[in-house]
Amino acid sequence: MERIIFHIDVNNAYLSWEALYRMEQLGETVDLRTIPSAVGGDQASRHGIILAKSMPARACGVRTAETLGEARKKCPELLIVPPHMDLYRQYSRKFIALLHRFSPVIEQYSVDEAFADMSGAVLMRRFSPVEAANILRQTIRDTLGFTVNVGVSSNKLLAKMASDFEKPDKVHSLFPDEIREKMWPLPVDTLFFVGHATRNKLHNLGIRTIGELAAFDRKIICDHLGKHGALIHDYANGIDHSPVAAEPADNKGYGNSITLPHDITEPAEARKHLLSLCESVGRRLRADHVMAGVVAVSVKAADFTRGSHQCTLTSPTNVTGELYDNACRLFDEYWDGSPIRLIGVSTSKITKESMRQLNLLDQDKYLRQSKLETALDGLRKKFGDNAVMRASFLPPAEESAKNNDKE
Repeated sequence: MERIIFHIDVNNAYLSWEALYRMEQLGETVDLRTIPSAVGGDQASRHGIILAKSMPARACGVRTAETLGEARKKCPELLIVPPHMDLYRQYSRKFIALLHRFSPVIEQYSVDEAFADMSGAVLMRRFSPVEAANILRQTIRDTLGFTVNVGVSSNKLLAKMASDFEKPDKVHSLFPDEIREKMWPLPVDTLFFVGHATRNKLHNLGIRTIGELAAFDRKIICDHLGKHGALIHDYANGIDHSPVAAEPADNKGYGNSITLPHDITEPAEARKHLLSLCESVGRRLRADHVMAGVVAVSVKAADFTRGSHQCTLTSPTNVTGELYDNACRLFDEYWDGSPIRLIGVSTSKITKESMRQLNLLDQDKYLRQSKLETALDGLRKKFGDNAVMRASFLPPAEESAKNNDKE
């Protein structure tokens, strides 16, 4: 039986969800989707880029990932609203929950897109694939209030390519017998996994369209692009055997980073950010009942040069204090005093909690610290992230008042 795969992609997800929230919860009468508007990062914090834009904004030339300043030059009347990521995750969960009503095999690909294996779905017994996709599209629009594009094919690659055709609120098919007409004439950089660098290499070989890539000598492609060349040559020919994975793969690493409000040059300030990042990473490790065997610190300087430094731990850990001690040591070994724009902490070599080998010297200390941090995680989950806070994170005035009280 031929597989039937849907790729469902929310149209302008962040902006659509922001618009719905403002109308349904705040009582606003203007739908952001109908005016030149965008969801954008905070320019003061240097996250000042366009994250999502309305169709009217797009018509003015506004593009995702350009700076807010560039967008305003193109569209002076552009209304920019800040993002609310927690809100978007709530809408995402509703989106995925609805998809599970149509198929038990759903693979969430990102916050606003997913694959559905519809091969054995009840809906397919009565309707053609395109008819079923339209029922799904209309149900999402009528139930959740936002629109999606649905790509329909026999594999994930072609379904995803199809969903990127004309938007919004559309269903498109791209079955193998439609590749020559619908996909091969497209520019080669519209093929999944062909970025700017790969596009330039393909252009140097005289390859401008997906069809030209599909017909090109595979060995030459692999000589120039290695394994990636083999992958995109398969994709250009519509070949993809990957399954729709209903269960997410285990995390191979946990990390977090922050773009700083201002360049920092003081080690104490850098360490404060490292502590915050280690708390976030440690909490995620503990929530998944895993530990990290490798810790890395990454830094982006004010001139945008990047660098990182990592170490393998004596024993894997998910304790914030141990992560922080190693992160500080790595930072001190790496940093040359240049102004820092971004700092990050990441972990790898992930193992289950039960895999830690404890010696007599660190066993008691580790277990006490682990139990304490697990208890704190529970308090924060129940009462909010600020329910329990380290003294070093208190604003100066509050910290001073606390010290005065002790006196």
